Amino acid sequence: MELPAVNLKMILLVHWLLTTWGCLVFLGPYAWANFTILALGVWAVAQRDSIDAISMFLIGLAVTIFLDIVHISIFYPRKEIRDTERFGAGMAILSLLLKPFSCCLVYHMYRERGGELQLHAGFLGPSQDRSAYQTIDSPEAPSDPFSGPEGKSHSPQGY
Repeated sequence: MELPAVNLKMILLVHWLLTTWGCLVFLGPYAWANFTILALGVWAVAQRDSIDAISMFLIGLAVTIFLDIVHISIFYPRKEIRDTERFGAGMAILSLLLKPFSCCLVYHMYRERGGELQLHAGFLGPSQDRSAYQTIDSPEAPSDPFSGPEGKSHSPQGY
């Protein structure tokens, strides 16, 4: 499946607009989390070649999916809801529903910038990937560890 070509600026604009409307109901942590991630998105727009900027924006979008679920479920108004609160909550929910699709688009942009998905479970044990290993020894190790540069034996016993 080919993803549509969407500009990163459009993704930011849509999420900024939905987050701004979502802040009509959900203040505090919802606003901080989403606007911080949008600032990372602005950084990704400003530095078009930076893999770090787009990867941090991608990770932030993925984390805010979970955070938005928590914020909306805890702070959703349970009393009589006015039209303004209903609109703000609806926009926050719409932003939440669009974030997985935005993550797919941003991941595609991340891959275009040269990023690779690297999942290492290094905390579970030693890594078996030795491709980046470089030896500091010479390519030919001497057969006798006590031999000198001329091949004469310099054993510790003095023989």
